[in-house]
Amino acid sequence: MNQAVSVTLLTGFLGSGKTTLLNYFLAHCDNAPVAILENEFGAVNIDGALLRGGENVNVVELSNGCVCCSVRGEFTAALREMLEKRAAGTLKFERLIVETTGLADPAPIVQTFFVDEHLREALRLDAVIALADAEHISRQLDEHAVAASQLGFADRILLTKADRVDEETKQLALDRINRINNKADLFEIVNGECPEEFWLDLNAFELTDNIDVAAGFHVIRADTSHPDRFQPFRKMPAKRSWDDAIQAHVFDAGMLDVKKIGAFMESCIARFGNDMLRYKGVLAIADHPQRLIVQGVHKVVGFDYGSMWHPSESRVSRLVIIGRYLPIDELRQEFAATTI
Repeated sequence: MNQAVSVTLLTGFLGSGKTTLLNYFLAHCDNAPVAILENEFGAVNIDGALLRGGENVNVVELSNGCVCCSVRGEFTAALREMLEKRAAGTLKFERLIVETTGLADPAPIVQTFFVDEHLREALRLDAVIALADAEHISRQLDEHAVAASQLGFADRILLTKADRVDEETKQLALDRINRINNKADLFEIVNGECPEEFWLDLNAFELTDNIDVAAGFHVIRADTSHPDRFQPFRKMPAKRSWDDAIQAHVFDAGMLDVKKIGAFMESCIARFGNDMLRYKGVLAIADHPQRLIVQGVHKVVGFDYGSMWHPSESRVSRLVIIGRYLPIDELRQEFAATTI
């Protein structure tokens, strides 16, 4: 059986720098065959000099320019056609990058890779990467709900154009982004200069024990092989309060009863699945030596047992939910009631 192709979903609002990031990647990648599925319209397209001599780069454009509105149609058909050509040897690629339009909601795109059986077997969704324009992200979040959805689904957020704003504007943007999604690592990049290891092959959709909540952000320098520095988030006095519908919530507890936590998760998904964008938990189950891993997107969820608890470890449970309009106080009480 052929190994599933790794897929990276690249999202972010209009003008956030997605194409600039891709151009940098294409100019510095190792020439391994790659396919890019992108929208037909936009301020900048991937063409011209960057693609000259790039025989291993295959660009497929969607004619209607809106991935999210055509998931059950053109998007799925395009993926299937690409896979058919790959199987026939007429299209060679070892990874796939999907660049969405700046107005696309990632939700239906992400779900496509899990609900379509053929795509689920042939493609492996690696991560959702969201770009955020430090100069305009606050206004975009005020005016466009989809901007928050793009950030909420992200496994990694790349802050762009921070070199064009003052430190206070940058920090307020970081604080707001972190409030919406505090599970995603934040990296600051300039002019799309981001080594591929910081946004490709992250394995973010694998059921793993890693559920760290981001405590700061990194600054990328393209000429180094690692982030230049790590900076903790500094809470600056806000000039206004934010009422973003999408927010990140962390639930902590001790040992849990497996039947109770199962019923809690089933109830959450049934009642609020449509408003639970991304969620992941590493749970300590009473009388079980392994961590229970849970990860989901809306109503698509997976469970599995992970690594063993070490005898010297404190067995704690943590569940992170990024959602909108959730009754958090009620959910906290219900989550706490699952403990033994």
